[in-house]
Amino acid sequence: MTKAPSRAEKSTAAPFILDRWSPRAFEPVEISVTDLLGLLEAGRWAPSAYNSQPWRFLYARRGTPDWDRFLSWLIPFNQSWASNASAIVYIASHMVMTPPGGAEPVPSPTHAFDAGAASAMIELQAAREGWATHPMSGFDGARARAGLELPEDYALHAAVAIGRQGKAEALPEGLRAREVPSDRVPLDTLVFEGRFPS
Repeated sequence: MTKAPSRAEKSTAAPFILDRWSPRAFEPVEISVTDLLGLLEAGRWAPSAYNSQPWRFLYARRGTPDWDRFLSWLIPFNQSWASNASAIVYIASHMVMTPPGGAEPVPSPTHAFDAGAASAMIELQAAREGWATHPMSGFDGARARAGLELPEDYALHAAVAIGRQGKAEALPEGLRAREVPSDRVPLDTLVFEGRFPS
């Protein structure tokens, strides 16, 4: 499980939130289908507009035939460390929905927001179960879409590496010093009462 004890001194957020961070060092171990689906189950319970549940999770596990394909769509920088992860999950969302009582699908303005909520639930569940996660935007979207055979009315948002946290020494030398929990900007730069500041 990831730990970030120094964050507790800076925030009133719950410890299970503060301890979640995104390491790049993973132990090259396998994850069972049962364990991985247990993490993805948390994403299933995320909130969504009209309970439309637009998220979709497409995964490959280390040591399975799909692993090299899923890894190959990441940019080389991400491949250099994610190759030690136990699973890679691509997160997509359906861009249309059928509202309650509606017969025809309509555009879903919150599909990406909802998929992000599902991803956060997965990452928090993973941390609770002793797994580390690292979400990534660095992948070839066109190649990933083609390889996943993703329909045109689905958006592809991110890839998430999941694994047992490893030691920083296992990373390429240039990444070792960065293997620490990141900080956050002060709350008063993010939160405004009434209107956006001019």
